Amino acid sequence: MRVAVDIGGTFTDLQVFDARTGAVHAWKTPTTPDDPSLGLTTGLREAAERFGFALADIGLLLHGTTIATNAVLERRLARGVLLTTAGFEDVLEINRHVRRDIYGLAPDPFPTLIPRDRRLGVAERMRADGTAEQPLDEAALPALLARIDTLEAECIAVALLNSHANPAHERRLGALLAEARPRLPVSLSCDVSPEIREYERTSTTVLNALLLPVVQNYLDRLERRLGEGGFRPLIFLVQSNGGVCSLRTAAEQPARLLLSGPSGGALAAGRLAQMLARPNLVAVDMGGTSFDVSVVQNGRVSVVTQGEIDRLPVRLPMVDMRTIGAGGGSIAAVDAGGRLTVGPRSAGAKPGPVAYGRGGTEPTVTDANLALGRLDPDFFLGGMMKLDMPATRAAIEARVGTPLGLTVERAAEGVLTVTNASLGAAIRLSLFEKGLDPREFALLSFGGAGGLHATDVAAEIGISDVVFPRDPGTLSAYGILFSDLAQDLARSRLCRAEPASLPAIAESVASLSAEADARLARDGIPPAERRIELAADMRYQGQAFELLVPWGEIAAPDAAALERLVEAFHAMHRQRFSYANPGDPVEIVTLRALATGSLPKPRVAEPQPATRPARKGTRRVFEGGEWRDLPVWDRDALGPADRIEGPAVVEEPFATHWIGRGWIATLGTGGALIASHKSDAAAEG
Repeated sequence: MRVAVDIGGTFTDLQVFDARTGAVHAWKTPTTPDDPSLGLTTGLREAAERFGFALADIGLLLHGTTIATNAVLERRLARGVLLTTAGFEDVLEINRHVRRDIYGLAPDPFPTLIPRDRRLGVAERMRADGTAEQPLDEAALPALLARIDTLEAECIAVALLNSHANPAHERRLGALLAEARPRLPVSLSCDVSPEIREYERTSTTVLNALLLPVVQNYLDRLERRLGEGGFRPLIFLVQSNGGVCSLRTAAEQPARLLLSGPSGGALAAGRLAQMLARPNLVAVDMGGTSFDVSVVQNGRVSVVTQGEIDRLPVRLPMVDMRTIGAGGGSIAAVDAGGRLTVGPRSAGAKPGPVAYGRGGTEPTVTDANLALGRLDPDFFLGGMMKLDMPATRAAIEARVGTPLGLTVERAAEGVLTVTNASLGAAIRLSLFEKGLDPREFALLSFGGAGGLHATDVAAEIGISDVVFPRDPGTLSAYGILFSDLAQDLARSRLCRAEPASLPAIAESVASLSAEADARLARDGIPPAERRIELAADMRYQGQAFELLVPWGEIAAPDAAALERLVEAFHAMHRQRFSYANPGDPVEIVTLRALATGSLPKPRVAEPQPATRPARKGTRRVFEGGEWRDLPVWDRDALGPADRIEGPAVVEEPFATHWIGRGWIATLGTGGALIASHKSDAAAEG
């Protein structure tokens, strides 16, 4: 058995692959925010009982987790000390002087995770060319250690000036600290983010250091809980770049887990793009708390070299994803000015929407869908949870309808209209900032709440095809099920992208490739299953930003390969910014290597429709300004001959889909439900 787990804000999703039959089973269980490992192990036991296997049968557990993300957002971090070059202690607080609200007279200050009294200067200095201007003063170490002890440090971040060019001082200081305080976790910037840009490198290293005790404690609890079940599977954790890593890597570099869970959905989108022969997809994951947008272009998932969390830069490769606070649990309210707002506040797992009957009093997006009849109160989560319709309608009336002078139905429609506008804006921004046209993409809708909004949002932004994959409520876990080991390495070395620089470029490529291969070997990946792809951060000379340009599997770069790289940069620059300057000199700022170790892939059996009528009957749904009897379809019983014309509802155990007026849905490859706008479907026919 192979199990993939995605722990979300509201539910913990599981995908269970049974190698004996090729079957893949989906399961959901409520998340336990106080200790996510409890919800994980509960879900494993429930799935084992439901699908007929023993816990000891699980050989591989692939785990996406929000433990690092939540620790940063909720500031449940260790007490840290930052060691940096003397005179540069305030870099972390000075940051980039970015004003997000340019007209605000009192803007919110950017967060600083380590205060001034815990940022200590170290006597040393490395030049930008990697030569030492001032040697590391090892004689000052006893006084430094005494200060660290006085500050009651639980972890240490070390980010010395220009350590990306020469890490000798940083590594020596790290070795001395490890020898003197072996139980004190230390994070070195040359290990975490050995790249140019001091503030971003320091911020990333600080985040990593503060997460070390948090993630290690979680991993210890997880291993103990799994041990209680009588089994110890091989465990890999999902990273922000979409690959998985060993527990050792996760414990050493927990900052790589900051987008762990959502990246599984992007992985699934890349796989579905190939399966469905649709190379351009906008993948939208709408769960209980958030709405995540990622883009698959020409069959490749977009990746960026820097992201952020709560306005804190993270200089690590991660899936390019835009997240807004709009999920099924997003709370609807009327503000003091009489404006209807939805989110970003969420009811979360506890108490959850009013409909859950767990003490929630504020109406949510899920409540609005229930009030309009789009959700069946007796079939939520396949009937495992009964929804409270009377309480839901009362809450919408009291909190939204009465303040705005609207009926319950009109108030609920207003909640969905505001929500869909926010979702559409997030998708537009994700495409427009890359110079992409929505009309050239299909919308891939997943997450427990996504199917109720997909066709309406697609119509609003001009997308004519919507894909509802199998088991959309657990698709992120499905993507994790097919993931590979991945290691990201980087070397900042500024040089011109011209033949004269080839010796220096070749030296960096050889060093990166050798280290990448060694890391895969350490993880036990056989040579035949290793793949190393290169990329470069490039810019026109004088620019202050770079573009990440893929270079492919290059063993020894030559003039022709370099020329192709430069041409690819010009093309990418033209697409992104509508112009290119082929005559201007181009610089390579950082070379990158993505080392992939292929894990055995499950051979999933083709889904077979259930032997029962696909048409379940009708249900009263508020649509077009009145209550109507609309058809309800059983997703698991649909066959190739079935044709669903909207407005209609399609139900499956862990998701419900709304097929809007003017849309036609039919089954496609791999059991995916494809909805096309009627005018476009007629034109194709």
